[in-house]
Amino acid sequence: MPIRALTLDLDDTLWPVLPALERADQAVDAWLQQYHPEVARAWPIAAMRELRARVAVERLDLAHDFTMQRQLTLRQVFADSGIAEAPIDTLWEIYFAARNQVELYPDSLPALQRIAARWPLASLTNGNADLQRVGIAQHFRHHVCARDRGVAKPDPRIFLAAADVLGVAPAQVLHVGDDPVMDMRGAREAGLRTAWINREGRRWPDNMGPPPELDLPDMAALADWLDA
Repeated sequence: MPIRALTLDLDDTLWPVLPALERADQAVDAWLQQYHPEVARAWPIAAMRELRARVAVERLDLAHDFTMQRQLTLRQVFADSGIAEAPIDTLWEIYFAARNQVELYPDSLPALQRIAARWPLASLTNGNADLQRVGIAQHFRHHVCARDRGVAKPDPRIFLAAADVLGVAPAQVLHVGDDPVMDMRGAREAGLRTAWINREGRRWPDNMGPPPELDLPDMAALADWLDA
């Protein structure tokens, strides 16, 4: 069955996400040190990250919503410091702005331009990247994120939702991503075709079932394959 559309993961597929998350945590910490030094002293970056991890474990109902997990974390650190009204809006804008200052892999933008000229694209992500802020929204027909859908990858329902907004049968959608579980297994179980962006040349895990249809070193290789 021919490919008629693509769904595309964002973090660690189009850009490395860890540097952006590091900058975002540092930006929040710098603001706290200036305006709420007592909170910054009690909750340095490492402690804040540990708390967020606990929130994620305790609030499984928010497994699809990284934004709310982070905001609940901020509310708790202020409450623990005896401050009832946490400046969530200010802190979230600081975090969100820094989190979206990503540096695309060199191959990503040229490949996106080539692919989007011929194929409808939908981003499909568990994260909270903003395509407008990143500067690539014009290449996508749709943006499908776990927070809006109430369910996260690898649940097949979010893949089926993406196929639905694209107006294409799942078997005619190629899902592109970097994560063997979240992207490849989830897409396969939903009936989508699969392309693994395997920048590090990893071996496909033995316990993951059949390998993806495509094992590619970068987005340029994907564009070449589609052109061919």
